[in-house]
Amino acid sequence: MLYQPIGASKPIRVQGAFLSDDEVERVVEFTISQQKAQYQEEMMVKEEKDGKTEVDDELYNEAVELVTNMQSASVSLLQRRFRIGYTRAARLIDAMEDNGIV
Repeated sequence: MLYQPIGASKPIRVQGAFLSDDEVERVVEFTISQQKAQYQEEMMVKEEKDGKTEVDDELYNEAVELVTNMQSASVSLLQRRFRIGYTRAARLIDAMEDNGIV
């Protein structure tokens, strides 16, 4: 196998070992059996108890008001009215869906 490290002008020849799927599975099972997983609780995503999503966007309330008044919701509508990008508008629509508004 040829490998070209970053910054090298020529690739170098390296050799790797072949592992079958069974061997990989046995190694993984052995590793898992050695110690129970230790999770950092502060890194875990906390789910809302009432199923509602908390939104950090300052346009969220205005977007909800617009959608409620127009009785229509779309990503492109939010993009045009608030002059925002697709990602932000889609995130607002997703939050409204999670909160049962749309």
